[in-house]
Amino acid sequence: MNKYERQQRHNMEQKILGLGFSFEEFYQLRRISMTLHRWYELECGIDSGFIERDEKTNKPYWVSHSGYRSIIADRETGALRRLKKIMANHAPLTAYLQTDPRGCALWILRPGDVPEGKRADAYYTNGVCVY
Repeated sequence: MNKYERQQRHNMEQKILGLGFSFEEFYQLRRISMTLHRWYELECGIDSGFIERDEKTNKPYWVSHSGYRSIIADRETGALRRLKKIMANHAPLTAYLQTDPRGCALWILRPGDVPEGKRADAYYTNGVCVY
């Protein structure tokens, strides 16, 4: 990590702590964001395969490019459950998940970040990115 990256991470940490999260919650949010980011990358696919969910059972499977399917651990559901538990303690704040793996996976939205009557998917960048 270079000096610029260290400064960016420090700034993000200060913004999250300034919203009322504890350092432990910040660390958990960061882990959740990294977990979800990797999950979304794997859903889009990498060189060796991709993740898909069974339509009937909703269980995740790893599908190799040769067509072999194997069941894998559902890290997304666990991360979402942990996120919901953390966000329950911070009522006016909401979490937005950006499933495109090219950017930040988790955004914390404050009241007023999304204009009244608008959808969060168009204004989530007004929030605080957790990466």
